[in-house]
Amino acid sequence: MAEMGSKGVTAGKIASNVQKKLTRAQEKVLQKLGKADETKDEQFEQCVQNFNKQLNEGTRLQKDLRTYLASVKAMHEASRKLNECLQEVYEPDWPGRDEANKIAENNDLLWMDYHQKLVDQALLTMDTYLGQFPDIKSRIAKRGRKLVDYDSARHHYESLQVAKKKDEVKIAKPVSLLEKAAPQWCQGKLQAHLVAQTNLLRNQAEEELIKAQKVFEEMNVDLQEELPSLWNSRVGFYVNTFQSIAGLEENFHKEMSKLNQNLHDVLVSLEKQHGSNTFMVKAQPRCWDLPPAGSLLFCLHSDNASAKGNKSPSPPPDSSPAATPEIRVNHDPEPASAATPGAALPKSPSQNSLPAVVVETFSAAVNGTVEGGNGTVRLDLPPGFMFKVQAQHDYTATDTDELQLKAGDVVLVIPFQNPEEQDEGWLMGVKESDWNQHKDLEKCRGVFPENFTERVQ
Repeated sequence: MAEMGSKGVTAGKIASNVQKKLTRAQEKVLQKLGKADETKDEQFEQCVQNFNKQLNEGTRLQKDLRTYLASVKAMHEASRKLNECLQEVYEPDWPGRDEANKIAENNDLLWMDYHQKLVDQALLTMDTYLGQFPDIKSRIAKRGRKLVDYDSARHHYESLQVAKKKDEVKIAKPVSLLEKAAPQWCQGKLQAHLVAQTNLLRNQAEEELIKAQKVFEEMNVDLQEELPSLWNSRVGFYVNTFQSIAGLEENFHKEMSKLNQNLHDVLVSLEKQHGSNTFMVKAQPRCWDLPPAGSLLFCLHSDNASAKGNKSPSPPPDSSPAATPEIRVNHDPEPASAATPGAALPKSPSQNSLPAVVVETFSAAVNGTVEGGNGTVRLDLPPGFMFKVQAQHDYTATDTDELQLKAGDVVLVIPFQNPEEQDEGWLMGVKESDWNQHKDLEKCRGVFPENFTERVQ
């Protein structure tokens, strides 16, 4: 019996819920068709819009914070592997090995501490902040349903009030067949029954209206207070969250800087004890630049290298005066013997140990041409040429107006057509090889980062 009663209650509740859904759906249709008015609250609707915006912003912040934490974890792993590599290559007999290992351990602990504090002080706070939104969102949706119930009950009660006069007419003048067929003494009872039934329906409708209004207003009042408060709380939450992240990151970098300095000191100590084995980075070889008109042009040729030299050639191993040729830029008139085209230089005892030196005297340049004893050498330079630079590193162009550089490339620097277009740290120029081949600025010029080059004296 109890089970049957329980099933009956459940079936009745299901039927009631189905009826509510049908009534709400009917009410919404009538409102959309304009056959029933809808209760509006513009202030509350604005609060709902702010709530949705706040929820979207918080959800995005949570997502980006998780991405940030994932990046920190990835950097931790990369740093750990790099330190493991250092520990493997650091031989046992090298000084500072124990210090380097200790620094690596502290580095690992620092990364772990930084990640954990970000989780505790930022991510968990973020999760707590967003944890209040689902309940409020559910209550907003429920308030919307209760508002439809309230409107439906109000419309039903109003329709009964409108039909009151029609019922009074029916009571005064019998219209049903039953009333007409009933004896005179029975018609009074039927009229009384009709009045009682009408009053009962009206009373029930009024009770439903009062109940629906009470439920709606209770929810509405609570949300009217909570939503503005939640909206205003976002400022303090954002401030605290980003202050925590900034503070943790600042402290992390301070401590990491100390560890890096300690590692640097250990490696300096290692370098001092093994200074003779220091690895030297050699510059890329290149052709010497053509000197100004009126000077001497030297081209050094070795037995096993092409006619190229470094920007600042290293002196030979023998540093004696006899092994170091003196390269002199001559701006004064030379003696007749030295100015004679094709004249040979006097031999010195050191000439046998030096590369062959070919010397040719040039006169002043005229109209971009330098006239020499045996012919002319073109010194055609691009309009506005200012100075030369040499690329010290490879640079990959990232745009069509940039130069692609290889270490050792010589670039002729020219001014920007529009000085306002020049960005700090960038120069305009044309590679010397491209200019000698094409003589076309429109085709060859481009911008390049100055810090990838070094000025040629």
